[in-house]
Amino acid sequence: MTTPTFVRFTVDEVHPDSERPVGVLHAYGYLFDDGLLLEHERERYEEIGRWFGKNLPVPPRFARSQKSSAASRALSWFKSTAKEHIRIMREIASVLEEHDIRVTVRTTTRPGYVVYEDEFQIVAEPFTDSGA
Repeated sequence: MTTPTFVRFTVDEVHPDSERPVGVLHAYGYLFDDGLLLEHERERYEEIGRWFGKNLPVPPRFARSQKSSAASRALSWFKSTAKEHIRIMREIASVLEEHDIRVTVRTTTRPGYVVYEDEFQIVAEPFTDSGA
């Protein structure tokens, strides 16, 4: 049996809660919220949001701890088998790069302590040495 591979798309900005690089969906949202996207990019942003809303479950938590006050330190990773999701993430990465935002595609077989999993993704609190 092969070890599963997980994929995460990030930018250079560090998220204050996880203290890890921000994912491209958040970065795309920042551009949208700040009014920096071109009209066709705004329309596509909304289409992608609807598509993910229908095709990607929202994880119920982002922490190992069950406490409601637990810090959200877990990160979302796509399973390498989530081909359509990853294709759309590459499309988002292309838009960000057009706006001079560098995107890094990270892969790992050790994402951390898994706190949620579905058909397309896992959410995991990174191991200290994971570099996620």
